[in-house]
Amino acid sequence: MKYTSKKHSGMNISNLILWGFAATLMLTALMAASRPLGFTRMDLPFLLGTMFTPDRNKAPLLGFAVHLVIGWLFASIYAAAFESTGWYTWWFGMAIGFVHGAFVLTVGLQLLTTLHPRVANPFQGPTPTRQLEPPGFMALNYGRGTPLVTLVAHLLYGGVLGFFYG
Repeated sequence: MKYTSKKHSGMNISNLILWGFAATLMLTALMAASRPLGFTRMDLPFLLGTMFTPDRNKAPLLGFAVHLVIGWLFASIYAAAFESTGWYTWWFGMAIGFVHGAFVLTVGLQLLTTLHPRVANPFQGPTPTRQLEPPGFMALNYGRGTPLVTLVAHLLYGGVLGFFYG
């Protein structure tokens, strides 16, 4: 899609649902593939799922569903940015993805430690109920490659939305 300042009549819900789903799947697949390759130890579906259940077997499936819903919610924010600027491009989507990924690494995962009932407090360590390792600054506790993988995944997410949404 090339740069255009064309006016849309409103948010394209069917594209938002389809490409928000596809972009979230691609982000999740990239993050999942990076674990066995040794780039990161972060498992987003597991991390999100354990917010809602202590059952480590059920957590990945529940977390995947939660991550998919979150992906759609963020896709609507991206779509609002596309609609408000009139820029329906892969590069604008990637720019938003960079900001999104940087936010996740610097603020989002840090807030997770205060909201997640099973992530240890970074200042107190694990307890019998809080056994998951906190992400640390830029999620570096999950591996040195975690910031890079997270940013690349969010760049891809934004690029897919920017390319296909408009």
